[in-house]
Amino acid sequence: MSNTIYLGYYFKISPLQPASEILIAELGYAGFESFVETEDGVDAYIRKEDWHTNVLDDIHVLNSDEFTIQHTFEEIEQVNWNLEWEKNFNPILVDNICSVRAPFHEKPDVAYDIIIEPKMSFGTGHHETTHMMIQHLLQAELKGKKVLDMGCGTGVLAILAEMRGAGAIDAIDIDNWCYLNTIENVERNDCNNINAYEGDVSLLSGKSYDVIIANINRNILLNDIQFYVKSLKEKGTLFLSGFYQEDLDIITNECTKRGLLYTNHIVRNNWMAACYELK
Repeated sequence: MSNTIYLGYYFKISPLQPASEILIAELGYAGFESFVETEDGVDAYIRKEDWHTNVLDDIHVLNSDEFTIQHTFEEIEQVNWNLEWEKNFNPILVDNICSVRAPFHEKPDVAYDIIIEPKMSFGTGHHETTHMMIQHLLQAELKGKKVLDMGCGTGVLAILAEMRGAGAIDAIDIDNWCYLNTIENVERNDCNNINAYEGDVSLLSGKSYDVIIANINRNILLNDIQFYVKSLKEKGTLFLSGFYQEDLDIITNECTKRGLLYTNHIVRNNWMAACYELK
């Protein structure tokens, strides 16, 4: 990847939320493949070969009256992404039980030690949603269960599920970089029960799971909950994150409409991670 040329777009946003979440989702559909949330906005990256002059035409949030969004962009060549992550990626510890770290970090004394090379993928554990989903999985009964990690990012949640005794695990992401990164991290952690796939909910047709994890964003969740329910076994568990505290009611209403029962949630800096069960 060292010879790949990227364009970097640097967005300044006011107010930040929920504009940054919407922007990342819309840019992802437009072909941008990686994002970094900054103090005043979002940095987004797209391969030059995927770029075109109208790349921002369908980014509707840019035209919203609710937010002020400005941007600049530049061409970036031969960036060593691993080096960039090494400079900025610090190890994390969740509930003194689970660590998420890079190979160059010191090995901690914890029950679950996950080693990842995050590169440009989501799911390092630093973001509140991934952190909370790890907390949920640390409390869940996973032994022998069939699990789906939808929007797997780095694969960290699928890896933790295997470490906690899950049986067959599918990890799916629509982003090619995330898909490839998940494969690398699965191998790095000597996991044997995880199958990674590149795609969306259409891949769930005919499949069923005891536990489904979906850490994406509110709009995609609202659209895809119906498909998760179809693939959830009786008494199965659905963990959802990627939305804000004020969105819990609309998420729960959609789940209730589909036959799911709300059980509990975790809050972290206004982000939510909720748990539902199929009645």
